[in-house]
Amino acid sequence: GKIEENETAWQAAVRELAEETALIPELFYSADINEQFYEAARDSITIAPVFVALVDPSAEVILNEEHSDYRWSGFDEAMELVTFGGQRHVLRWIEAEFVKRVPSKHLLIDIGELGQKT
Repeated sequence: GKIEENETAWQAAVRELAEETALIPELFYSADINEQFYEAARDSITIAPVFVALVDPSAEVILNEEHSDYRWSGFDEAMELVTFGGQRHVLRWIEAEFVKRVPSKHLLIDIGELGQKT
């Protein structure tokens, strides 16, 4: 997804999650890491913030028209599914900082009204 006008990166992430899966985070964090990659066609480096959304495990995933399937996977399986080394690095970071330890309260983002279904 793209960041819309007058929208922050975290607001775009929460919106895209809701639009594409109907999932609403119970807790939402800055992952304290960025994904960075070089795009040869544009001869530019993209640096994108990463976020962690904790959702109700019983919540129903409802995909929008952009997607045809989804699956839940553990970190080991996810590492095999992603294409790029930078993505594996981000997954390892998230597992270490959000699963194997309690994340810092300073990374918590108050999504306020954005987290309420309308």
